[in-house]
Amino acid sequence: MTKPAVSREEIHRLSRLSPFELKGEFIRLAEHYQADRPGQKEKSTAHMLNAGRGNPNWICTGPREAMLALGHFALSESRRVWTADNLGGMPEQIGIAGRYDHFARTHPELPGIELLTACLSLAVDRFDLDRDAFVHELADAAIGDNYPVPDRMLTHAEQIVVGYLQDELMDRRPPEGQLDLFATEGGTAAMCYIFDSLMKNGILHKGDKIALMVPVFTPYIEIPELDTYEFEVVRVEASSFAEAGVREWRYPTEEVAKLEDPAVKLVCLVNPSNPPSLALSRRVTDQIKDIVATKNPGLIVVTDDVYGTFVNHFRSIAAELPRNTLLVYSYSKHYGCTGHRLGVIGLQRDNVVDAALAALPAEQKARLAKRYGSLRLDPTSIRFIDRLVADSRQVALNHTAGLSLPQQAQLTLFSLFAMLPEGKAYKAKVQSIVHQRLELLLEGSGMKVSQDAQRAGYYIELDLLAEAERTSGPDFAAFLRKNYEPTEPLFRLAEQTGVVLLNGGGFDGPEWSVRVSLANLDDLDYLKIGHHLKTIFDEYRAEWQAAGGR
Repeated sequence: MTKPAVSREEIHRLSRLSPFELKGEFIRLAEHYQADRPGQKEKSTAHMLNAGRGNPNWICTGPREAMLALGHFALSESRRVWTADNLGGMPEQIGIAGRYDHFARTHPELPGIELLTACLSLAVDRFDLDRDAFVHELADAAIGDNYPVPDRMLTHAEQIVVGYLQDELMDRRPPEGQLDLFATEGGTAAMCYIFDSLMKNGILHKGDKIALMVPVFTPYIEIPELDTYEFEVVRVEASSFAEAGVREWRYPTEEVAKLEDPAVKLVCLVNPSNPPSLALSRRVTDQIKDIVATKNPGLIVVTDDVYGTFVNHFRSIAAELPRNTLLVYSYSKHYGCTGHRLGVIGLQRDNVVDAALAALPAEQKARLAKRYGSLRLDPTSIRFIDRLVADSRQVALNHTAGLSLPQQAQLTLFSLFAMLPEGKAYKAKVQSIVHQRLELLLEGSGMKVSQDAQRAGYYIELDLLAEAERTSGPDFAAFLRKNYEPTEPLFRLAEQTGVVLLNGGGFDGPEWSVRVSLANLDDLDYLKIGHHLKTIFDEYRAEWQAAGGR
């Protein structure tokens, strides 16, 4: 192997990009690697191993089949009401549950019909639903013939998803009180809506102090820097080590203590973390609870729990600090449905944001009354979660707000599937997939990570400088730091092996760390990636030794 063709100066310049933009440069180099393989041009795509994207290479099939079966039934209901060539009517609610039973009995061969029936039965029994009303909601949603009503989320869908979140993100031990949901176009939209509405409602102001628990998903770093916000950002760093050269990726007590400052109005975290992929520890959760109870009672917590299903008995901080927490959840990773754009924002009925709205000065209340005055005669009574909905459509289009109804139907079926034995087996399977891939990566690379029962394993963040020190001592690590840019190993990997990883520094992790997605390649590909990492390290070590190191 040789040093990459890209100069150190160019590597330094490109490293200012977001890791997701820098990834494009790695892909370009990896594609050149493929094309240069002798006799392999016609099948070169087999050589690039792109572990830079979090999109899983699996999908959950059962609830999708159930959704297709629901579509067949919904169309039969439409044609029952009105049939003229390609014209149908709107499904009728009265008697629709009985008609579904007949449809299911007479179409036993239809893929997904048994699972759909099981989902309907579970929902009616567990949530005490009116069967006609629920079947009608699903059928009408499946054909998408109406605007979402209620706009925030369909009534039965919200009940079911609350139950799903309480099972999966709160370890079946929900806090007291009512959790309200807003169905969004994935976790991406949820993030945008939250920041926007907190600003629009005067809860946050340009230049305010917020905290990020880092490393963290890059948009949480980049959004606060936009000229709309220009927040002063306090970084709570997962900087502890389990042993020499092995990062623990946990938050020291003194780092979490930064949240005690009452000027810190909001803290954002991804839990389990991205990229380290570890659930928040009990110690840190308790420390944050104590800070809210004593030093910073108005602190708003935004927790993004998309990977929570990959840790057994996961318990979100939204269950521990319900009054202070905005919960973001996306179905994309667990169910392999990033293209569906399925997410929710959860906010407890009694919460600090609504309390802050009530405490605003009179002139601010007057401004907001004017903003939301077209929605209600008493706009001051509009809760923050409903303001999120209105703001998502510039208020004026609130009457057409809401996640598309076919998406809400699919989201509901995913949730119900998780409550069935088949869903629990599926959960265990996807957990085992990512952990098997992690083991193969570590086997190939010879690297070491801390043993942690709270590891989701969807990603892994590897600190290459710490690994250099662990295997060859601090002089080797100092040699790397002096002679190379932190992202140089990634350029070398892409150009010379066709492997694409992301730079951990772009997630506010250590500059010499890399993020590996364990979700989007075949199992044995991770063994290959590990071998390539080891070869790169051996090459660096040989260069160090040639320069007099030992």
